[in-house]
Parts: sequence; structure tokens; C-alpha cells
Amino acid sequence: MVLPLGDDNADRKSFPIVNITLIAINILVFVLLQGFGQNDRFTYAYSAVPEEIVTGRDIVTPDRVVVDPESRQKYEVPGLGETKGSVYLTLITSMFMHGSIMHIVGNMLFLWIFGDNLEDRMGKVRYLIFYLVCGVIASFAHILMNLHSLIPSLGASGAISGVLGGYILLYPKRRVRVLLFRIITEVPAFVAIGLWFVLQIVESFLGQTGGVAYAAHVGGFIAGLVLIKPFLIGKPA
Repeated sequence: MVLPLGDDNADRKSFPIVNITLIAINILVFVLLQGFGQNDRFTYAYSAVPEEIVTGRDIVTPDRVVVDPESRQKYEVPGLGETKGSVYLTLITSMFMHGSIMHIVGNMLFLWIFGDNLEDRMGKVRYLIFYLVCGVIASFAHILMNLHSLIPSLGASGAISGVLGGYILLYPKRRVRVLLFRIITEVPAFVAIGLWFVLQIVESFLGQTGGVAYAAHVGGFIAGLVLIKPFLIGKPA
């Protein structure tokens, strides 16, 4: 397990207002609109549902009771809610929602550590566009692997994966402080992020998703790798 804790920001020249704003929006949506993950009506209405994106139509389903095959316990699964406006807007709204406190804490930690450097290098407007584009591409990667699924997907992971892809290409040797098997140490970015990416590939092929959209992680990461240089065209080296 590799958990990033921080990186070298000695050369950062600007205040990362866009990155901080993205983090703030994610937190506000989770707290105020999702009710710390308890407001299923909002969450299930504005998450991205592959079948809805493929067909272009909003799908509303009733709540249902599911029985756990092992414990035999019954629990209620919320149905898909009505999306106000185009279902394609969920490609953006889902990017700012999370399924649990641990989900949002993990994502915001990665964004806090790696996003500010890209914003400083790219500029604020380009960074915002880059972030959103990577997130949308990540969602399409997930949808491609789950074309007719009615399981909603949400989270900033795809967009943040794009940030990681851009970071590893621009700063492969930058020192990143990590928690590595209970030891705090420093490793080059290509090690910290590279190990993370390898884990996404392995978990995806093993099918051990555990509700995690690994295809979105991989798709977002590749998008970041491919798009970072075009987004820097015209910027000083």
C-alpha cells in the first residue's frame, strides 16, 4: 500500500485557487446536498448511469429490497431518481459527489497533493478545463465497459486520475512523501503514482472492483497523459 502524504512545492509560484475551489465544491456538495452520503434521492438522481448516457433518456426505478445471500439480512436499495435537465449533465454533477466520508477524504487528499502543481504549471483556466475534460473522458471509459448498467457511478476519482497522469509526465522525479507499509519515506513521483496505476490495472483485470470504477481511473489517467502536453502549448517551459 502506498499513500501519498505530500510533495515538494518549493517551485510553486502561484496560489492554487482553482484546486482549492474544486476541493471546496466537492466537500460542500457532499455535506449540503448529499447529507454526508445519506441523501440517496439526490445522489441517485445526479450520478452518471451508463444506460442513461448511452440512450440519452432519464430512467426512474423504484426502491427495492435486496437479501444478502450470506447473512440473509434484508436491506433497501434506492431506485434511480429523476434527473432535472439533460442526463448528460450527470457527467459533470457525478464528478462532484462521493459515496462515503472515506471516499471523499481519499480523493481530496490526492487532489490537494498533486493538483496545485498542475494548476501552477498550466494556469488556472487551462487547469480547470483539463480537470473537467479528464473527468468526462474517465466517465466514458467506465460507461464503455458497462454499456447497459443501471448502477450509478460517482466521484472525482476519474478527474483526479487525469491529474495524476499529467503530474507523472511533468514531474516524474519529484519527491513525494508517502506512507509505505507503515513507514513514512520519500520516493520519486513515478514510483508513488506508478504503483497506484499498476494497482488499478491489476484490480481491474482481477475483477475485484468492490464498487470501484477502475475503468474510470485508468481512462482518466491515460487522458491526463495524452492531454497534458497539448494543454501546455504556448506556455513557457
